[in-house]
Amino acid sequence: MENFLRPIYQERASDINTLGILTLEKINPNSPLTDDFDMILLIIVKEAKQAWFVKHYESASETAALHIVREDTLLEWIDTSTYRRAVEWIINGKIVFDRNEYINNLKEELRAFPTQKRNLRKAIEFGKLVKSYNEAKELFSSGNYKDANSKILYSLHYLARLAVIEKGFYPEVTVWNQVKNIDLEIYKLYEEFIESREEIKKRIELMILAMDYVINNRAAVSAEHFLEIMRTRDEPWSYAELKNVSEIEPYTLDLSAIISYLEEKEFILSVLEETKGTGVFQRKYKISDF
Repeated sequence: MENFLRPIYQERASDINTLGILTLEKINPNSPLTDDFDMILLIIVKEAKQAWFVKHYESASETAALHIVREDTLLEWIDTSTYRRAVEWIINGKIVFDRNEYINNLKEELRAFPTQKRNLRKAIEFGKLVKSYNEAKELFSSGNYKDANSKILYSLHYLARLAVIEKGFYPEVTVWNQVKNIDLEIYKLYEEFIESREEIKKRIELMILAMDYVINNRAAVSAEHFLEIMRTRDEPWSYAELKNVSEIEPYTLDLSAIISYLEEKEFILSVLEETKGTGVFQRKYKISDF
């Protein structure tokens, strides 16, 4: 298959717009990493009309997927976990062309996982976690146990990804393999939940209590990106002001869940500000003093 693809990537390598080219071969018969293709060919370009172009090939019963990705799109995927496979392609892929060591430098940055980017990723996963966890509690309270069960599984997955990021690694598609070696506490929670012989109501009730403790212990570290932004000024923030901060944009959809959780746990406090309406106040938020 590589022989078949070689003319394609050699042509791309001669284009000054191409920053680097990677290949990744399927190792296991059913490989989520390569989307079940025999090979992935990733071409990173500086500029392109399409941010992401994909083409599928087949030769001698072997399949390949060609991905041409614009640099700004790829970096957004990396920073916000929009397309997790791309990170693994870069980490595990074989370099076949590298202009000015672009890919080598990118691999090194991924290995280093700078604190600023790590804090952003933690905030993203924390937002998804508390939103899913709150939904699980609401569904449990209303007696929708099967739906609550699904939300608990989602919550555990977000918690697993958060644990991996805290240790300085990018979460992989097979995240539980990582967690087993990185954070045994979280892995045991997952194992106990899926292997529990308790009836569904009791199983969910116990997991909600356990997760409340775990999430609360990790909240300050997980939400550090958001809390640091709030600390940049002394005046309370309105929701609209926070929502419009560009650094918060990657987790805007979960911002209400983050604020609600942090207020409930008294990491932040609400402040009521008078409006023109009699008896109507605008809620604003500030960092707790304790």
